[in-house]
Amino acid sequence: MSKKDTYRVVARGGDGSLQIRDYPTIDPLMDSHEQIGIDDCSTDLALRGMPVFRGLIGPMPEGKNIVRYETPEVFEMLTKEWGITKPKKRRRRARTVDADAQAETVAS
Repeated sequence: MSKKDTYRVVARGGDGSLQIRDYPTIDPLMDSHEQIGIDDCSTDLALRGMPVFRGLIGPMPEGKNIVRYETPEVFEMLTKEWGITKPKKRRRRARTVDADAQAETVAS
């Protein structure tokens, strides 16, 4: 289990761009946001016990040592983008004539 030593807040700027702020400790977030709980269900064990803040989505793992929090607008935007991306289509191998004939023989 690695130590998380960077706290990242991702928000949306006035021009619609993403603004990312990194903090070396959790203290600035504790000062600017109200803690409403602690994370007790993350699959990343290093996040368990991290604070949950009103007005931010998180904590989320980002890389080995970053704890990420997002504003609800950013979370919604990134989730929609993620959902829109289409997976690459897998090509099926064409069945040969022999395989078709064998399948018909077995079915008979």
